[in-house]
Parts: sequence; C-alpha cells; structure tokens
Amino acid sequence: MAFVYYLVISVHVIACLFLIAIVLLQQGKGQDLASAFGGGGSQTAFGPRGSATVLSRATTILAALFMITSLSLSVMKSGRSSVLDQVQDTAIPAAPAATPAPAPEAPAGDSESGTPAEGPAATPAPAE
Repeated sequence: MAFVYYLVISVHVIACLFLIAIVLLQQGKGQDLASAFGGGGSQTAFGPRGSATVLSRATTILAALFMITSLSLSVMKSGRSSVLDQVQDTAIPAAPAATPAPAPEAPAGDSESGTPAEGPAATPAPAE
C-alpha cells in the first residue's frame, strides 16, 4: 500500500510541474488591445474559438490527471493521521489578569511639628 501511495504522489508532482509549464507556454486568446475592449469576437462570450491545439489538449489531460491524483491521495490519506494531529497541544498559558499597582503613598509631613513634607504637593498654588 505504501508503494502505491508514493507512486501516486510522484505522478501528482510530475503532473503539477508539467501543468505549470504547459499553461505558461500557451498564448492568450486575445493578443491585441482591441480584444480587451470587445473588438475581437464580440459574438461569443470568451472570444473566437479555434481548433484545439496540442497544448490545450495536454492542459486538459494534465488537469484531469491532477484532479484524479488529488482525490486518490485524499482517499488514501484518510486512515493516516495528519501532521497537525501529531503536534502536541502546547497552548500558551494565559497571562494573569493585570492588577493595578498600588499608588505610592504620599510622603507624610513631619508628625512631630505638624508641617507638611517638602515636595511638589507642599508648594502652594499661585493665586489668580
């Protein structure tokens, strides 16, 4: 069973590479600027349809092969575990709730003399 699985993967990768190459080799249907604005083949939805070339037939065959191998791989893989199943659940612990820091105590005045401590709070506000 493992041999068939690796064989299908190999065919799938080869089909992918050839499909990419063939799609990049093909010319677009409308090569001129007039066709972009409806000048070329306005009677049909996607432009004039010529005869199927070798590249377009190869694209169709490789696309079908790609879909078949994709479905085959998904059916073959259904019994096995995925990479995500093998990774342990390493959840990051939640950060503790932020508690407000206690406000620093205001410096107390000289308790013996009853005068306030020196600092910004001790200066009187300017009179207006």
